Amino acid sequence: MTGPPLLQRLAVLRAALVQAGWLRLLATLGVLVVAVLVARFGWHLPVLLTAERGLYDVRTAITAPRVDQDSRVVLVTYTEETLAATGKRSPLDRVLLGKALANIDRLQPRAIGVDILIDQPQPDDARLESVLTALRTPTYFAFSTNADNGDYIMPWQEQHLRGLFARVAAGPVRPASIRLDVDADNGWRTWPSPARGPPALLANAITGNFNGFTGAAVVRKPRFVDRPVFASFPIDLFAEPEAAAALAPAIAGKIVLIGADLPEADRFITPFTRLSGATTAGVELHATLIAQALDGRRPVPVPGPLLWLLAFAAVLLAAVTGGFDLPARLLVPLGLAQVAAILVLPFVLHGSQRIDTYGLPAAGLAAGWLLAVIAASTTARIVGAEQRRFAQGALGKYLPRDVAQQILREPAQLALHGERREIYALFTDIENFTRLCQTLDPESVATMLNEYLETMSRAVLAHGGTIDKFVGDAVVAFWGAPLARADDAQNALAAAIAMSRAGDALMRPVAGRASLGRTRVGLHRGMAIVGNFGGEGRIQYTALGDSMNVAARLEGANKQLKTAVLVSREAAERVGLAQFRPMGRVRVRGRDAPIEVFEPLGVGHAVADPEFAALYARFDACDTAVLPALAARAAAAPEDVALAYLLQRMETVGPGGCHDLD
Repeated sequence: MTGPPLLQRLAVLRAALVQAGWLRLLATLGVLVVAVLVARFGWHLPVLLTAERGLYDVRTAITAPRVDQDSRVVLVTYTEETLAATGKRSPLDRVLLGKALANIDRLQPRAIGVDILIDQPQPDDARLESVLTALRTPTYFAFSTNADNGDYIMPWQEQHLRGLFARVAAGPVRPASIRLDVDADNGWRTWPSPARGPPALLANAITGNFNGFTGAAVVRKPRFVDRPVFASFPIDLFAEPEAAAALAPAIAGKIVLIGADLPEADRFITPFTRLSGATTAGVELHATLIAQALDGRRPVPVPGPLLWLLAFAAVLLAAVTGGFDLPARLLVPLGLAQVAAILVLPFVLHGSQRIDTYGLPAAGLAAGWLLAVIAASTTARIVGAEQRRFAQGALGKYLPRDVAQQILREPAQLALHGERREIYALFTDIENFTRLCQTLDPESVATMLNEYLETMSRAVLAHGGTIDKFVGDAVVAFWGAPLARADDAQNALAAAIAMSRAGDALMRPVAGRASLGRTRVGLHRGMAIVGNFGGEGRIQYTALGDSMNVAARLEGANKQLKTAVLVSREAAERVGLAQFRPMGRVRVRGRDAPIEVFEPLGVGHAVADPEFAALYARFDACDTAVLPALAARAAAAPEDVALAYLLQRMETVGPGGCHDLD
């Protein structure tokens, strides 16, 4: 059951592609290829990179899991209050650091990480080194090299660091890299790339896990406002053994990270900064990486082939949405579903906590989708405009221009239905055309008929009529549908006269032989059922009913009445009887009631003659004494055959009589 409709749709698609033209199709294809590349490489395009990072930060901040305070990692920090108390800002007070390390070591933590660089000599270095040598807890001190961090670590500073670790090598203190990689916008989002050489990163060194991992950092939010993810204590609390001992439950068996939590130093932009505006201390970022390593959470990046598939899918769906003439009931939900999928999919993947969406081109997918929609819809509009021009041209062969434009604006008017309308129906025919065709070759007939029908069509359309059909040499037209105008009667009469005169102009020998006969026209006003009739595969806009039959009979009546154009009283009254001369009454086949007919002035020998009109009216009112006067007028115009034949009928049927054509 789906075969024929599918084949029809494919045929329509093929026709549209042909109409688009190869050049335009290649241009559209080129834009779609660019759209795919944009959708795939959003993270690599400067114009989209900022948006990609912003979207990544937003989905990270929104989908970050909320957790209770981490019981495995504790922060011990230098704060502004600490600096005020010690009177030393840079470098940080190493005496206080030594005391805190010694006291924390006694509380038996699992490990200690120090995010403070001892990169320049100080008078108190000997005291600090003695503490480091005496420690029992595995301790990892900040280390950096000029090769990895040349903007901040000079060669002499690196040399000082190496000398320090050489002097305390007998103890449990080991160096660890504290590098935290940031993007070009200074935002921290991923694990640092592996160091070019030893030592290991601080988080790797402390946990012994995640060596070589460079994926996304898993950040978390506190479940309770008053309980941050990591407990944090000022380093001052560990300066004295007694005070430190009171904090034993918070330290024992845990990883202790010591660093600075100052507003102006060692602070980083994180995904949370985008919405909160707050930055985070570097020591807390190390704690975040350590917690992730302890949890063993390695978000998997979206595979490259899947990114290509998403890009192709987004562009393909956009091309379908923008390029096909879908009904609104399908277009709106389809478009909304695609936009929602592009917006929601990255959040869903990121929210699973198993997928690394750093590198997933969310902005790229949206931009590629939009670019594809614009390209496809632009091409569709161009093709549609050409189709409309073609359709308007085709409709213009049957309908007036304004009617054709209205149907193009409201295609629903072409639905299969009918309505009762008052119309002016017109029929034409060529006298003796069948006999002429028998004497000519087919090519001559075709040439002659095409010229004739083209001329008749122009006359109808020029006067606002609708061409119903061609039946051989006959033209069927009407006024009053699909649009009715106040001047339909005048236009229909003007078209009838123009067609008659145009037919006379074409009465010349064809192919050196016989010429076209006279064009006969019948015009009538009446009710008809007008609309589209047929089937879904083929329809015709036409008029059905008695008025069409009467117009056809009047056209045929011209032969007996020796006229060229006959108009019924019903039509003539709407124009004004002063523009006609009476031609008596006739009865046509299929209609019992007689029809009073008129010949338009200006056709044949019909000219304005008020005296004749008055004489005819007197006769029709039973004054037979006017017959001699009428006969004299007919004798005075021997070329007016229609008038002479009218007089014969009047004498035969009498006043008010009717001539039966059959």
